[in-house]
Amino acid sequence: MLATLEPDLIISSDLSRARETAEILAGLTDCEVLIDPSLRETYAGGWEGLTDVEIRAQFADEWAAWRRGEVIRRGGGELDDEVVDRVTAAIERALEKIPPTGTLIVVSHGGAGRLAIAGLLGLPKEHWSALGALANCSWSVLGQNTRGWRLYEHNAGTLPERVLGDDQ
Repeated sequence: MLATLEPDLIISSDLSRARETAEILAGLTDCEVLIDPSLRETYAGGWEGLTDVEIRAQFADEWAAWRRGEVIRRGGGELDDEVVDRVTAAIERALEKIPPTGTLIVVSHGGAGRLAIAGLLGLPKEHWSALGALANCSWSVLGQNTRGWRLYEHNAGTLPERVLGDDQ
């Protein structure tokens, strides 16, 4: 379905699952893939590789603060603000490489993707969690209109249909 969008460029995280997904799509579209480590998932420091049960046992106070919605460096890792800055900068760099009406496909990870979308849409931080993380093999569709970025579809498995009266 994504191949039907006829992308002008595909950018991907350098991590294996994202990179392999991008390469499969590139094979269907004959489109170039640019690999960018800036599209990696949120770095969770000492939490990385642990199960939820292990995190709660080893980082109980930190886990409780995170569940309350406090701004913390999970396991000493990245803050959400840092992920937004890192991933949106990669997207903006890639957008400079395509025509104004072109299509960019970003292959990243669920949490980083959610945060990038929230950042591009200009959502206030307290509303970032309103967007769910992207499930594996799902996507979101964003477009720019006269008022900025618009989210047409989120966590999808189909392509969006135009709505009568939608901005051009």
